[in-house]
Amino acid sequence: MEVRHSLYAVALALSLSACGQKSSNTVFPESVNRAQSCSGDMIADQFIVQWEDGRRSLESAANAEEFKKNFVESRLPQIRHVEFNKRIKLHPAVMRASGELQTQASSMVNWGQENIEAANVWAAGYKGAGVLVGIVDTAVDVHHAQLSAQIAINTSEKNGRTGVDDDGNGLVDDVLGWDFLDEVPMGQRSVVDAHGTHVAGIVAADHAQGPIQGVAPESKIVPASFLSENGDGDLYGALKALDYAAARGVKVINASWGGPSCSKSLQESLKKLSDQDIVIVVAAGNSGLDLDSYPDYPAAFETPSQITVAALKPSGYLAGFSNTSFRFVHLAAPGESIYSTVPDDQFYSMNGTSMAAPFVAGAAAVLRGARPNATALQVRQALLESVDRGNYRVSTQGRLNLRKALTRLFQIAP
Repeated sequence: MEVRHSLYAVALALSLSACGQKSSNTVFPESVNRAQSCSGDMIADQFIVQWEDGRRSLESAANAEEFKKNFVESRLPQIRHVEFNKRIKLHPAVMRASGELQTQASSMVNWGQENIEAANVWAAGYKGAGVLVGIVDTAVDVHHAQLSAQIAINTSEKNGRTGVDDDGNGLVDDVLGWDFLDEVPMGQRSVVDAHGTHVAGIVAADHAQGPIQGVAPESKIVPASFLSENGDGDLYGALKALDYAAARGVKVINASWGGPSCSKSLQESLKKLSDQDIVIVVAAGNSGLDLDSYPDYPAAFETPSQITVAALKPSGYLAGFSNTSFRFVHLAAPGESIYSTVPDDQFYSMNGTSMAAPFVAGAAAVLRGARPNATALQVRQALLESVDRGNYRVSTQGRLNLRKALTRLFQIAP
């Protein structure tokens, strides 16, 4: 009897072990159940492979079944997981002409900075000095008068040889950042979209060189673009851009883009950034929806160091276009009628949570500059615990206040 029980136990163990073994379906579950991709935005002939050794690659095949048969099955021990590459888009923003800037009072041009009480913090000498901020977006006009001195220089490449990958990161001459859409150094693309430049100006525009007051004017920008001037990109490009920003040593990343696809690779990438002590600031999106019911990613990920931002109007109310959520969206920040830098030394007003997020990214940079030893989680805590309460449909029910956040950080990380 005991022998029978023992044999049964061994057989059961072997059966369970076999069930737990890798197969092309377990490492690539989307190929079996397309609903796991959360949307129809997949690129059906492109596959992101996450390898067990930490590498990531983009592979192609006519379809998922062919890819599993001809690629995955022979490499199962080396593969951790596979997913379809997916389309990613900018959160659409509304842009107004630069001519209006000449007729606006200074307080209106920089109403967002006034709203978060940034001037008090600048007057105390806290401006984000020594902090690198990753702008993972469209390409940035690195020659704009208010941005050219604000771009972080890759000194290994600047002091190296032209046409040579001097720092060994696989990218040649990435002195001012990298454009992962065209695979060229930042600044070489002939068409530069306004979006990334506008976001960069909100974070770090040089006060002495024009009308826009960057929230963290002594921080430096690391541009890492993967989106076209039309706002189109893909998941694999986003992952490469995020990796690049982290490798360059950023302490804050701004991501004003997304979509309804809950990518495992993107979720893992953000978790890795959080583990690297990086504050991740994400736009909530501009569909006017509750993310509890209609999730948008990366906004609806719950990464430890992530802050998801809704948009505020000059009147103090939430913008009607802004996504909200008591669970996934953390605070509101200025996001309507926001003036900032755009290409060719121009200035436009834009509306969107894409504009609200860099106010928080800039605030995070100021806090990290003020307390270099504070962790990303402490900076996040300070920003969320210091909001001005306004009964907004976000988890804190409040809006960004940089002055109060700095005071709170000094209490958390003395």
